[in-house]
Formats: sequence, C-alpha cells, structure tokens
Amino acid sequence: MRLRRRHFLGLLPVFGGLGGCSAADLLGNRDAPRLYELTPKSSFPADLPQVRSVVRVESATATAGLNTTRIALRPSPTELDYYANALWIDVVPVMVQNLMVESLENSGKIEALGPAAAGVPADYAMLLHVREFQAEYTTSTSPPEVRVRLQARLIALPRRDSVASTGAEGVTPAGATTLDRVVSAFDDSLGKALRSIVDWTVRTIDDIERSEGVRRRRRT
Repeated sequence: MRLRRRHFLGLLPVFGGLGGCSAADLLGNRDAPRLYELTPKSSFPADLPQVRSVVRVESATATAGLNTTRIALRPSPTELDYYANALWIDVVPVMVQNLMVESLENSGKIEALGPAAAGVPADYAMLLHVREFQAEYTTSTSPPEVRVRLQARLIALPRRDSVASTGAEGVTPAGATTLDRVVSAFDDSLGKALRSIVDWTVRTIDDIERSEGVRRRRRT
C-alpha cells in the first residue's frame, strides 16, 4: 500500500468547516513552509596537504526527483515522496554545490570558486552529481535513515580533460521521527560526503602537482 505524506510527521494543516471559504482565504490562512539549510564542513585531517591549484565547482546536477527545494523521503525502495510544509532554502544541487565550495575553502588547503566566478582563471573544474538525497523509512512510524550519495569528477582546464572521479556516501540514522532530527541527520550524512570529496580533491591535485614537479625537474 502506498504510504501518503500525512503519515510522515503530519506537517499539513487540517482544514474543517470550510463552507463559504474561497481559495484565496485558504491560501492566506495556510502556514508558510518551514525552511531548512545545511552547513559546510570545516574539520579535515591534519595531514591534508597544501596545493597551489584553483578549482572551480561547476553547476551541480541531480536526478530528476531531487532537483527541487522539497525534502525527499522514500517510504519504500521504489517510491519517492516529500515532506509536507517543509523546504530546503535552495534546490538540492545548488545547495550542495554552494556547500562544496565553502567546504573546500574551509579546508584552508585549496582555493575554490563557484560558477559566478566564471571569469576567474582556474586550474581544475569539479563536476558534481547528486545521486541520493533522501530519508529512507522501513515503516511509517519508525525513525528514518538519511542517505546522501554524491559523485565528483575533476576536469583539467583549459582543455577539459578528465583527470579522476570518485563517489562518496553518508548514511545517518535520524534517531527520531521529528523533522528537526531528520534534517540534522541530513546535515551529518552530507557532511560525511563533503569531507570525503574535499579530502580526495586535495590529495588528487597534490599528487598531480608532485608528478608535474618531478617531470619539470627531469626536463631541466
């Protein structure tokens, strides 16, 4: 049986005695959706190397059901639904992209740019794709598990040669069915994926810079 959104947190208001009310009246009385945002990461391994290169995080993409401001959930493995009366502050791929830029900058090990800095020279571009970004339920009454899965690819500029790619996943039990706890689990799961990709990006570029340095020394 399909599980309806009303089973998840009961966020939609219930209207009774609606005789004589217009659509405008109903919209005017409806509660505004709650807005949520997630956080960039700022703690990374102490041995993360410093690199000279600049990376631009290009516009991220997402699977169709996640390219939205709505907060996604899976009541079953084959069904995608959304929490009622609650939104992210931006569409998921844009939010993830911005948090990736901030997390790279927060590492202090690499200079990162967003798409708005298209005129600023960069050494690499990062392509991001959001594969999973939802709370997953086994029953309608038990706390969900939040799953975030990202794919990243580094492109060498200006020729746009593919350098390397990786995937990162974070999974966190919400521990409760309240939306605040679910969003907290989203923040933790996304944080795991962001940290992993920041670490991979810096170390991958460091390996390339070291290899190029060795080649230059050999030529001289």
